[in-house]
Amino acid sequence: MEILNYINGEWVKPNVTEYVDVINPATGAVIAKTPLSTKADVEAAAKAASEAFVTWRRVPANDRVQYLFKLRNIMREHMEDIAKLITDECGKTFEESRAEMVRAVENVETACGIPHLSKGEFAEDIASGIDELMIRQPVGVCATIAPFNFPGMIPFWYLPYAVATGNTYVMKPSEKVPMTMQYIFKLIEQVGFPKGVINMVNGAKEAVDGILEHPAIRAITFVGSTNVARYIYSTAALHGKRVQAQGGAKNPVIVMPDADMETATKIIADSAFGCAGQRCLAVSLAITVAESRNEFTELICDAASSRTVGYGLESGIQMGPLINKASQQRVEQLIGLGANEGANVCVDGRGVKVKGYENGSFIRPTIISDVQPGSEIWKTEIFGPVLSLMHVNNIDDAIKLANSGVYGNQASLFTTSGNAARRFRYEVDAGNIGINIGVAAPMAFFPFSGWKDSFFGDMHGQGMDAVEFFTQKKVVVERWPKEWSRKF
Repeated sequence: MEILNYINGEWVKPNVTEYVDVINPATGAVIAKTPLSTKADVEAAAKAASEAFVTWRRVPANDRVQYLFKLRNIMREHMEDIAKLITDECGKTFEESRAEMVRAVENVETACGIPHLSKGEFAEDIASGIDELMIRQPVGVCATIAPFNFPGMIPFWYLPYAVATGNTYVMKPSEKVPMTMQYIFKLIEQVGFPKGVINMVNGAKEAVDGILEHPAIRAITFVGSTNVARYIYSTAALHGKRVQAQGGAKNPVIVMPDADMETATKIIADSAFGCAGQRCLAVSLAITVAESRNEFTELICDAASSRTVGYGLESGIQMGPLINKASQQRVEQLIGLGANEGANVCVDGRGVKVKGYENGSFIRPTIISDVQPGSEIWKTEIFGPVLSLMHVNNIDDAIKLANSGVYGNQASLFTTSGNAARRFRYEVDAGNIGINIGVAAPMAFFPFSGWKDSFFGDMHGQGMDAVEFFTQKKVVVERWPKEWSRKF
C-alpha cells in the first residue's frame, strides 16, 4: 500500500526522501513505507483546513452530521477489511481489531447527536428587559497526533466531535501504523466532505512539531507515553493552543479474598494480556489481599502459561506480537531487571519463537511475583504482556499501594462486597474505575478519563468533554426594553 497525505480533498505524495518501514510485527516483513512529511506539508494541510473553516462553520449542525451518518454506515460496511489491516500492521488478534472498530463507530454515532449536545443556554429577564444566553462556536482548525496501539479507534475519540461542532481537521497517524488510517481516509473521501474539512499528514517528529507550532491550529489531541504527552502539552500550550494529552499508565487491580477467583482470573488475564498488554487500560499490577494470594497466584500463572500466542489472523490465537523488535527487546530487558531487583519470574515469556513466524516480535504472557514498592519494575510502564504481583494484608494497605504511583489512568477491584466497592471507587486515585471489570473503557457518551501523570489537560476525549473541548463559549447579554416593542 502506498502511503500518501490527504490535503484539500486530494491525495498528495509528499516531496521527501526519508521513509520509515511499516513492519508486520508477526512476520517481520515490510508491508509499507511511511513518508516523513515536513513542516511544509503541515503548512499545506493547515492552510486547506483554515480556508475550509470559513464555510464549514456556517453549515448547520443538522447538515454537518449527515456526513457522519454516511461515515458510520460505510465504516460498518468495511469493518472486516479495516480490522485485517489493524492486525497486519499493529499485531493484535482479528477479534481485538474488530472490537476496536466497533468502539470507533460508537464515537461516530455519539457525535451524530451534536445538534442536541452542543446547544447553548438561555435565561430570560435576568434584569428588566435583559436576556442572557450562552452559545457554542467552533474553535477552528484542530489536529490529532495518534498512537500506534489503536490506529482505528483513538482518532475517533476526537475527529467526529470536532467536525460535527464545525471545526476542520488535520490527522497525523503514527508512522508505525499508517495503513489503517490510509484506508479509512479513502472511506472518508467517499462520504464527500467539502474539500479541506478533513486532512491527513503522515510523518514523525518534524510533522508533530509543525502541528504544535502552526498558528492556525488551535486545538491538539494526543495519546501516547507520559514523556511525550508532557512535551506535547507544554509545547502546544506555549503556542497558545488547547491540549488534551493522554499519557502512560501502571494500572493496579486489587483482588479481595471474597472475589470469585475463577471469574476474576479470567477477566484480569484478558486485561493484562489482551492486545499483548499494549493498551493504556491494561492491568499491569495485581495486589492480592490477605488469603487471596495463593489461589489467585496459582490461577493467574496457569492462565498466562496456557494462552495461545501467534499471528492474529489465524484461528485460535489469543495474543499477538508486540509492535516491533525494539519493543520486544525493551520488555524482555524490563523482565530481566525485575529479576535482578529480587522479584520472582513465575511465568517467563521471553525467548519466544512461534512456528512459521520466527521473525515476529513475540513475547508470551509473563508473571512476576514479589515485586517491591519503589523498584523500577513497579514504577515503569512496561507496555507489554507482563503482570506484576504484590501482596498486602488489608484493603487499607491495598488502596494506599494503588495510589502511591505517579499514574492514574485506571484502577480495578474484584470483590463481592458492596462496602469494599463503594469505598474503593471513592478513595482510589484514578480516572477510570472498574468494579469486577478488567478494562474499564468508557462508552462513547462518557469521557475517557485519566488523572495524575496519565493525563495533561482539562477536557478528555469522547462525549460531552469532547464537545466542550472542540467548542468555545460565547455569552451574550441583550437589552430589549418592552417600550421598544410598542413602536411596531
